[in-house]
Amino acid sequence: MISKHNVSRRRFMGGAAAALGYLGLRPGAGLAATSPDRRPRFPFLDDEYDSLAKLSSNENPYGPSESMLEAMNGAWKYSNRYGYPDGDIQQMIADHHGVDPENILIGAGSGETLEVAGLAFLGHDKKVIGVEPTFTTVYRTATGIDADVIALPLTSDYRQDIAATIKATKRNYRDVGMVYLCNPNNPTGRIVPSREIRQLLDGIPEDVPVLIDEAYHHFIEDPEYSTSVPYVLEGRQVLVARTFSKIYGMAGLRLGYGIAPKEMIDRMRPYSTGSVNALVKWGGVAALKDTESEAWVKKTTIALRKKTVAEVESMGYSVIPSETNFFMVQTGRPASEVRAEFRKRDIAVGRDFPPMLDHLRVSIGTEEEMGRFMTAWKEIFPVRSSAGGANGR
Repeated sequence: MISKHNVSRRRFMGGAAAALGYLGLRPGAGLAATSPDRRPRFPFLDDEYDSLAKLSSNENPYGPSESMLEAMNGAWKYSNRYGYPDGDIQQMIADHHGVDPENILIGAGSGETLEVAGLAFLGHDKKVIGVEPTFTTVYRTATGIDADVIALPLTSDYRQDIAATIKATKRNYRDVGMVYLCNPNNPTGRIVPSREIRQLLDGIPEDVPVLIDEAYHHFIEDPEYSTSVPYVLEGRQVLVARTFSKIYGMAGLRLGYGIAPKEMIDRMRPYSTGSVNALVKWGGVAALKDTESEAWVKKTTIALRKKTVAEVESMGYSVIPSETNFFMVQTGRPASEVRAEFRKRDIAVGRDFPPMLDHLRVSIGTEEEMGRFMTAWKEIFPVRSSAGGANGR
């Protein structure tokens, strides 16, 4: 009999082996690879879904690391209990960021943190200030409770316009319930530099809550970026959202958290579901300890992104510079049409992001998946006469 642990471990390690073959990287302890073609087949698996190259939702294609799987399998013994030991995950997260446990609110993915923040800080006729396009959970929550969304356009180089955000916040001050930034922004992949974050916080009334979504924090290389967690320690009205869905491969397991001053956490707590289960909590504890696997995923993902972007740009298509595990390319065609062409080739790519309807967001998968993407790209798109990336790069 093959254990559940071995099945999951082979899935993770098979993808790792594929990327290692391309990048010439050598796995460290706990990353001994197994060929993906040895994966066992079970009747309950969805062959159509499993055959897709899934480049549409910014997931980690390798899944949880071996140490995470071991921790979660060990936690099955708590599946029938309330009040079970949880590895002190709240304290672990607090220690990881240098804050107190009272500054942490755990939820089912960072999406829950965004929803809870919307419910806590918005309300009828209140406004959230942000940009468009961006990750829309906060906006959907706002419209669901009759709050208003002021969505500002991006700048000409696809950045979030901090000067315009400050101006809009001041102009609507009495009605503003929250300012929202996704940093780096999804779907464009561009960062808000640390100096502009401080410009924003210093430029708006100090009692306006600011939600900064750092879901893609772990992939950033740009030295102009820094996390906004230190503002929590300063006592600013800042909520930082983080997730285990991306670099730790837990998108289907759901674990995230918010970091904020205690009074903000206290306002949010009544709206929190507390729905994170025992296995996920132990997986999160193991993830924070497994810095080697985290570093491998970052290095591999960035190398594959850069390789793919270079190939797309060499064909004359403009790609927005990204600091994430995805990139956005201007195709010159409706994204809906392009998605359909890729789907004919068993490749799933990103959805529409109004108003950028001729741009396609592409998540970074395994080496094999990115090879399939480039083969399809060359079938769908012609080589343009003049090559060059975004803004003449």
